[in-house]
Amino acid sequence: MKAKNRDQSLSDSRELDGSYDQLTDSVEDDFELSTVCHRPESMDKLQEQTKFTKKELQVLYRGFKNECPSGVVNEENFKNIYSQFFPQGDSSMYAHFLFEAFDTNKNGSVSFEDFVFGLSIILRGTINDRLNWAFNLYDLNKDGCITKEEMLDIMKSIYDMMGKYTYPTMQDDAPRDHVESFFQKMDRNKDGVVTIEEFIESCKKDENIMQSMQLFDNVI
Repeated sequence: MKAKNRDQSLSDSRELDGSYDQLTDSVEDDFELSTVCHRPESMDKLQEQTKFTKKELQVLYRGFKNECPSGVVNEENFKNIYSQFFPQGDSSMYAHFLFEAFDTNKNGSVSFEDFVFGLSIILRGTINDRLNWAFNLYDLNKDGCITKEEMLDIMKSIYDMMGKYTYPTMQDDAPRDHVESFFQKMDRNKDGVVTIEEFIESCKKDENIMQSMQLFDNVI
């Protein structure tokens, strides 16, 4: 039974990255199993559960495995990878929030499945799916509503990530002003928090909100 599970996990992984080679199979088996901690689900399952094609999944998996040979990424590695895309600023705090959003199991690591499920929503999901994902990103303590403090933490992290070179004339109080403006539009019953219903309704009615919040631009 162990041998069967071992062979199946290797087969699933190679199906994803398209790297199966019978000539090198026996040589690489032991090394591959010793270095990989997590095996992704089969191609068919991932295709069913996401909006990616087989080819797209293979490309994504090759990139993921290249950066994360063990099959999972922890927060520290995630921050290091993400910082490469924003060398002009400090992306560590935004990467922390993003990692929390991808880590749906709350086990301190992001697997390939976690990664592609989130990516599928962000890139291919319906507007409601995408807004629900974004709301979860902003709802830092996951209590079902967004406070000004939570939104301010996200906004500050975005400005830090983009850096002074991107916004050379940006005032220090710009993130807070931004948040105040958002809350005037979103907090319709003026109770000091934004619910998922208020968030989705406001974003759908005002595309400028989504654009200025950079809900999806900075994720990839």
